[in-house]
This record gives sequence, structure tokens and C-alpha cells, in this order.
Amino acid sequence: MAILIAVLVVGTGSAVLAGSLDRDPAARPALSPAVPSTTTSPVPARSHAAAVIRKKTRLGHSVKDRPIAVTEVGPSSGAPTLLVVGCIHGNEPAGIAVARDLLSDPLPQHVTLWVLPDLNPDGVAADTRPNAHGVDLNRNFPFRWRRIGHRGDTIYSGPRALSEPESRIAHALILQIKPHVTIWFHQSDNVVDESGGTLAIERRYARLTHMRLARLPRYPGSATGWQNHALPATTAFVVELPQGPLNARGVERFSDAILRLLR
Repeated sequence: MAILIAVLVVGTGSAVLAGSLDRDPAARPALSPAVPSTTTSPVPARSHAAAVIRKKTRLGHSVKDRPIAVTEVGPSSGAPTLLVVGCIHGNEPAGIAVARDLLSDPLPQHVTLWVLPDLNPDGVAADTRPNAHGVDLNRNFPFRWRRIGHRGDTIYSGPRALSEPESRIAHALILQIKPHVTIWFHQSDNVVDESGGTLAIERRYARLTHMRLARLPRYPGSATGWQNHALPATTAFVVELPQGPLNARGVERFSDAILRLLR
């Protein structure tokens, strides 16, 4: 079972996920205290309103022990939540810049953002689609998981669902915070995918970014497929960015659309 430790941030009134989310449930290790790394910067808010915060939490580590962290920004309670995952395939890293740009913007008042810039830091470092075990993390989630390929294949789904520390981190985080909307950035089809959530939200993001809306193939073990199945009252969808790195104007276009999505 995944080991979750909730840390209460004084003054915000919200419980925060922290500690080791990447432990393999098949290994069933003995329970031991995790050491979270959480940095909180509360911002004074008007009376009778929730505090507006910026809080970074280390969730765990990749196969090669690179840290994976999420930052929560916005009202500590009472606002809809939106999770942004900048990168899941290491050779599709353009969304990392979009996620980081969100963290440089003024703190939002109308939505609470959870920003996870890079779920696959080993893949980014090696410029490979899979993680350091050779597993495609977007085929490693539980819904309709099946064994696909073998190690060395670009879409190898792993020996079992949630076999990888990176997919376990995302799985545990999502079940903990239950975001109203999640955006998973990929490349390079230049399209917003009708991923199976609320079509109006997907359509609005496509309109805000001037992108085409289309239904891409559904894959077993995908993150959005699992999320829309496990949390049917929420919406998770894929944004396929264009090929190559984004220029500054492109980064702003996609990040600003995220801030406007739930207005």
C-alpha cells in the first residue's frame, strides 16, 4: 500500500500530501516515518477569505533518485482545484516550461493550482519516452492495464500496473487531492484531446489556446483513462503541444489559458 503522510500547514487550515508516495505496493515494506520537504509561503488575505498560499512538497523520487515535487498555489480552501502535469514522457518536455511559468505568475485567487512540472525526470535527462526502467508511464496506470511489449519497447507497460515509482507518485497524489480538472501535457500532435471527461472543459481550453479539438486513440493503462474512470465527477485531459520547445509567447499562451479555464 502507498504510504501517505499528511502535514498540516499552520495558518492555512489545509492538509498537505507529503512524504514517500513512490513505494511499490507489491514490496509491502514495513511502515517507517517519511521525511517530507515542504516549503510554505502564506500570503495575507482579506478577512473572511481563505489564505492564499504557495507550498512546495517533495512527493518522492524517480528510479534514479531524482526528486519529484508538486507546488500548490492559490486559496487554501473553497476554490476548485486544477492539477497540471508538465511532462510524463521524457522526450516530450515542452510542458515543463508551461508548468514553471504558472509558478512565476501572481498567486491566483479563483482556483487552487497543483503544479507538477516533471513526473519523469530520468526520461527527460536521457531524452527518452519511458522512465529509467524502460516503462512507458502512460501505460502503467491501473484502468484496463495489460502487458504491452517488453523492456526496450517504447510503449512497454511494465510488469504490472503501478510498478513504477513515478506512476505511483501521481496515482497517490491524485487520489489524495481529487482535482476537479487535470491537464496532462504531451507532444507533438498540436491538439487538445477529448479524453473522456467533461467535453465543455476540453473544448474551452482548445478555444483559449486556438488549438484543434479531436479524439485521440484510447490506450490501456493511460493516466487520463484511469483518472476519468476512478474519479468520474472530475475531468482529466491531454494537451498535445506542438513539436519542439515553446517560445516565450507560446509558453504564456498555454499557461494563461490554464488560469482562465475555470473562470
